[in-house]
Amino acid sequence: MADQLIRIGHSPDPDDAFMFYALAEELIPMDGFRVEHVLRDIETLNRWAVDGKLEVTAISVHAYAHLADKYRLLPHGASMGEKYGPMIVVREGSSIEPSQLPQLRVAIPGTWTSAFLELQLAVGRIENPVIVPFDEVLNEVEAGNVDAGLVIHEGQLTYERQGLVKILDLGEWWDELTGGLPLPLGANAVRRDVGDEATLTRLSHLLRNSIAYALEHRQPALAHAEKFGRGLDMDLADKFVGMYVNQRTLDYGDDGRAAVAELLRRGHEAGLVPGPVPVDWIED
Repeated sequence: MADQLIRIGHSPDPDDAFMFYALAEELIPMDGFRVEHVLRDIETLNRWAVDGKLEVTAISVHAYAHLADKYRLLPHGASMGEKYGPMIVVREGSSIEPSQLPQLRVAIPGTWTSAFLELQLAVGRIENPVIVPFDEVLNEVEAGNVDAGLVIHEGQLTYERQGLVKILDLGEWWDELTGGLPLPLGANAVRRDVGDEATLTRLSHLLRNSIAYALEHRQPALAHAEKFGRGLDMDLADKFVGMYVNQRTLDYGDDGRAAVAELLRRGHEAGLVPGPVPVDWIED
């Protein structure tokens, strides 16, 4: 019997590359699956998931509110901030305050990103965001094409190189707002029609085993991830991966699951996501 093809969509960034290192190199038993990696930015993956394009995909937790009819959340693969997260940056010397952002030109990496939902919960609805690829946000701010930028991925560690300063850290904001819950950002989801419950459980185990392998073989996994770092040296790549691939990535934990539900609840109450959104987890 032929192995079942599973296309896995994830971002071309160090943390996702680290997570899927063992699958990319087939360093763990594949358990009847054949994996094809599809690398796209997170907002593209969010939009593709509307049509169920991939069997397994990274998505924003925010996007899950629009995708729950087609996908279920896997208990592994979370990207969550622990008193840190996406941030708003401006040019050095700017007098912009976070409360002014709804009226300004803010570069964002996509309207379905969790960071954009969280930003609007923090400062109010932003009516005219400037949508640019995530790896161009810093350049747009530096060039003066926008007033501020919403930074995700490794730009959180490199923005100062471009003469930019942080005025809002959404991880700090969320921690204070919720009394210590982690900040939900990215998730891995599996399409509902991939197979029966036993198949979905086997697939979930495969992804968990890939993350566990990378954590247990950190140096070769980091060498693989560094190739996706866009200006990060090994030390910064190690720091960035450690921020978003850790024990919580192996399992959300009760507080992590509560944080996902809380973000979607607050988003619905603010009129920013459809809902209410019941979260359907694969249990393994």
